[in-house]
Amino acid sequence: MRKKAESKKNETALKDKKAASILNAAEDMVSVPAAPTLYGSIYMRAYDKIAGFDVRPGMYEINGATCIAGGVNFTISSNQAKKCELLLFEREADEPYAVLQFPDSYRIGNVWSMIVFDLDIENFEYAYRFDGPYDKKKGLLFDKERVILDPYARAVTGQSKWGCHNNGIYKARVVRNDFDWGVQGNSTNQMDDLIIYEMHVRGFTQAGSSGVEHHGKFKGIIEKLDYLQRLGVTALELMPVFEFDETLPHRDFYGRELIDYWGYNTVSFFAPNTSYNASAEYNREGVELKTLIRACHERNMDVLLDVVFNHTAEGDENGPIFSFKGIDNNIYYMLTPDGGYYNFSGCGNTLNCNHPIVQRLILDCLRYWVTVYHVDGFRFDLASILGRNEDGAPMSKPPLLQSLAFDPILGGVKLIAEAWDAAGLYQVGSFPSWNRWAEWNGKYRDDLRSFLKGDEGFAAAAAKRIMGSPDIYMPEIRGANASVNFITCHDGFTLHDLYTYDTKHNEENNWDNTDGSDDNRSWNCGVEGETSDPGINILRKRMCENAATVLFLSRGTPMFFMGDEFGNSQGGNNNAYCQDNFISWLNWEELGRNEDLFEFFRFMIKFRKDHECIRKKCEKPAFGFPEMSAHDTDAWNSDYKEYSHYIGVMFTGTDGKSGEEQAVYLAVNSYWEPLDIKLPDIPEKYRNEGYKWERISDTYERDPLACWMDEEDTTNRVHIMDRTVVVFEIKKA
Repeated sequence: MRKKAESKKNETALKDKKAASILNAAEDMVSVPAAPTLYGSIYMRAYDKIAGFDVRPGMYEINGATCIAGGVNFTISSNQAKKCELLLFEREADEPYAVLQFPDSYRIGNVWSMIVFDLDIENFEYAYRFDGPYDKKKGLLFDKERVILDPYARAVTGQSKWGCHNNGIYKARVVRNDFDWGVQGNSTNQMDDLIIYEMHVRGFTQAGSSGVEHHGKFKGIIEKLDYLQRLGVTALELMPVFEFDETLPHRDFYGRELIDYWGYNTVSFFAPNTSYNASAEYNREGVELKTLIRACHERNMDVLLDVVFNHTAEGDENGPIFSFKGIDNNIYYMLTPDGGYYNFSGCGNTLNCNHPIVQRLILDCLRYWVTVYHVDGFRFDLASILGRNEDGAPMSKPPLLQSLAFDPILGGVKLIAEAWDAAGLYQVGSFPSWNRWAEWNGKYRDDLRSFLKGDEGFAAAAAKRIMGSPDIYMPEIRGANASVNFITCHDGFTLHDLYTYDTKHNEENNWDNTDGSDDNRSWNCGVEGETSDPGINILRKRMCENAATVLFLSRGTPMFFMGDEFGNSQGGNNNAYCQDNFISWLNWEELGRNEDLFEFFRFMIKFRKDHECIRKKCEKPAFGFPEMSAHDTDAWNSDYKEYSHYIGVMFTGTDGKSGEEQAVYLAVNSYWEPLDIKLPDIPEKYRNEGYKWERISDTYERDPLACWMDEEDTTNRVHIMDRTVVVFEIKKA
């Protein structure tokens, strides 16, 4: 017993000695709680001193620069570089005050990682330099003197003032992620709930007529959210808000500076464009954008980002080298056999999206915007490029697109593809989707534009587009939400200009009017450009109302461009990518002049929301009719001829919430003469209960709620005026 007691006493003493040793050692360690939501509290000791800084190997799996208590973790990778240096700059300085070369022992595989202690993130900016082989034919462009931007930078310096020229050196800042979102879950809006309003952040409120305090800023949009909510918008689609340098391609045209106004030349995928901020956000970049997103969510509005992963601002062999080119040029870009750049984007280079490293970058980026910014969805610019192999050939099952479709973090967000690219790959209806991707339906735009202006041969196609394009998307396979319907967007004519100009007028772009699409399918209604002729102006407004009615009463998700609701014009410019002026900025004075058009948009949006049968297939039928049907001037006849200028589409179903039977008939006369048409006969059972067809909206008449049908008329024959769209609904008297 005595031996056991002594043994236990010795064991206890040994444990106490070990505990004391650990505590003594801990006094020499630095307490480093990493981002609390990710890593918890850990203890780390500085092992080395480099350039006067205490350092140690970092967290290799965490890309970018991460703020931790006591220091900053820097992680970056390059497959072919031999050496890597971390550069620390004073704020806005051109030369680094410290250069820390990563020791070879701080590299695992192709990843360098280092924790630098005692750094105050508010007092420094950072970048990198890489040393390695230089061989242009092999796509290797290493230059040990060149300053390189971190691809995972959360904020880019020197970009916060719109229009200021960058000196060619991009640096990054470390960002705190401490925004208070409150209690906010995922969006409950489905694709069929969305009314998408595409906008350019600056152009939406930059003009003095916008009446906001913060012109051209995220805060300016917040000031207009009540307006958008009143209109009925349920989703904002923001044109690029990733950091871009608007001055990178700038030209002078008769004293007017032409710049990269749209922003489709990304500098950094993880950083918000800080020139859209109303005030400086040092080390808290993104707060104003997050505030906008939170304000939208409070109004049950989704926020979708227009993202550009098909190319970057580094351009072709004549473009700058500031990030990917200087890290792993022949991995990040698709290169020709001689080291040149494939240009499927039309912008100089093409990202090699299906390389595992690039694929991971894109996945990390989208996850970041969903988790940190609470973004609800993404529209992918020239998305067909994302499905090209390293040699540019289209792939049947692109790994990137499949990964995005099945990624758990992205499981609840909307994925929308612009299903074509600048090199002729057109995949509308055939974009690899795994039932997750929706598409900008370019065929909807083209067929409806042609039909509405009176072209022959488009009646059958237009009816299918209104019915959700089942010939393209096969709803039993793709579902009912694959089609994002639009007649206008940022790229092309505004709705007003669509019926004011026969041809584009892009002279102000300084390319001799050679840029922009020539396939506009527009009609000037008799006079090119603006006119004081009241008859033509009435016709033009009716054409806009026709387009709006069809758009909001089509199966699929409707989208329209900012300002279309009040007739905003770009003077016939259909490619205003470089116009940071009155051409692109919304002229809010038009809202006062065209308030009736605004109210018409508002009415049709509400009508769509009130009728589930338009948005999707209802579980129960209504009035004994099929859920969707197409008609010519005679009911139930959809044998459209080449010369047909009329289509009728009927949607029916029992509303899932109210239990109300609904039937809506859309009558579209694109002919230049009035037509007599026949509505479907209401079954006798319902006629006996007092149900009849009533006119809900008529673009020829100014009172959309006036009931015009003769009480004694039992034939359901209707006289529809020329170039007019009428909406009917079965109502109980």
